[in-house]
Amino acid sequence: MEKAINRQRVLLQHLQPFPSSSSSLISASVCAAGDSAAYQRNSCFGDDVVVVAAYRTAICKSKRGGFKDTYPEELLTAVLKALLDKTNLNPNEVGDIVVGTVLASGSQRATECRMAAFYAGFPETVPIRTVNRQCSSGLQAVADVAASIKAGFYDIGIGAGLESMTANSVAWDGSINPKVNKFQQVQDCLLPMGITSENVAFRYGVTRQEQDQAAVESHRKAAAATAAGKFKEEIVPVTTKIVDPKTGEEKQVTISVDDGIRPETSLSGLAKLRPVFKKDGSTTAGNSSQVSDGAGAVLLMRRDVAMQKGFPILGVFRSFAAVGVDPAVMGVGPAVAIPAAVKSAGLQIEDVDLFEINEAFASQFVYCCKKLEIDPAKVNVNGGAIALGHPLGATGARSVSTLLNEMKRRGKDCRFGVISMCIGSGMGAAAVFERGDAVDGLTNARQIQSHNLLSKDAM
Repeated sequence: MEKAINRQRVLLQHLQPFPSSSSSLISASVCAAGDSAAYQRNSCFGDDVVVVAAYRTAICKSKRGGFKDTYPEELLTAVLKALLDKTNLNPNEVGDIVVGTVLASGSQRATECRMAAFYAGFPETVPIRTVNRQCSSGLQAVADVAASIKAGFYDIGIGAGLESMTANSVAWDGSINPKVNKFQQVQDCLLPMGITSENVAFRYGVTRQEQDQAAVESHRKAAAATAAGKFKEEIVPVTTKIVDPKTGEEKQVTISVDDGIRPETSLSGLAKLRPVFKKDGSTTAGNSSQVSDGAGAVLLMRRDVAMQKGFPILGVFRSFAAVGVDPAVMGVGPAVAIPAAVKSAGLQIEDVDLFEINEAFASQFVYCCKKLEIDPAKVNVNGGAIALGHPLGATGARSVSTLLNEMKRRGKDCRFGVISMCIGSGMGAAAVFERGDAVDGLTNARQIQSHNLLSKDAM
């Protein structure tokens, strides 16, 4: 009842007349976000959903990297505990934890996530669940929490992602329904992801050299970001063990650096690699995302709650879109999802300052950037999945941390950011974020003498 009364009080405040003369005429004028950004004409509201913290583990090569002998729940524990330790948040106040995860058995992974919450210090009263929308699962978890907060189900929640591709691999349980032979799109849902990459390259004319160049750039930018210490703010060191496969000897290590980055990657070196999925194809191990282990977690809450608790606001969750595309070229998903999410936020593509587009394969990454005519200087400025790795369920949550920290570093020159990825079986997802300190009050409403200055939104 008290929450409902407070909401009514806020609504009544919005209905109060303008402080100056009640007879004054006001008109919305062009705003910094672009003329179509309707929400910009309002003050920032207490029920905005904001990100106050976002952390990830390092991303390591599966089966041979730093987390090859680490239990999956330990990765999730690390990032959940970091949220509590670094914010001093009372864990009893968290309304729900949603974890994106893909490969593990549903019931087992759900239990592992519940175990991780206990390990991290959450009480039994805080619930947790998993969500699986393939490669967008981590972002879907964040979007689900944002939607629940916006709906008033709770005020504080955590969206996370987890994948150990060492512990779990891509596999099909049971037999395949013979009915698939009657439906082409159903058959295409079962295509190996590498074949869909080849389909994108062939259908849209993405060359081998373009793909290899994208891979070189991914490693170059990731190596530069690592050397500059850009990932230190987002990576939570994980103390774990490494087991020598020959002797069985265990050694304690602390993993705090992504171990898949190859600074020496070159076009000449990549050109020597053979296609993996098709004899005369162009998709190689060098221009595809790496198979990886990792986790990430994002703490979201209502703006008024964050301000009351004195939390810094890292970003504002503005919109989310999931779309369907042809399963045979599932990699084109971002080219459809990004415009949908940007439109939902009241923006245009050119209003976006930074993009984190998952590099599942260089073919689809190159195509999506060209299709949307995105300035290369705005995309994956600290490298992408080809260099960093792609722990399926964790990538979305990892990207939130990477994007918002980079937007924070850039300050006033970087207001809006987008995260997007393609999704196996033919989908795409995207979300729009605004830098935390970028939201203006109602500063662009002014008195006018005539009515000829109306924004085109009002026409």
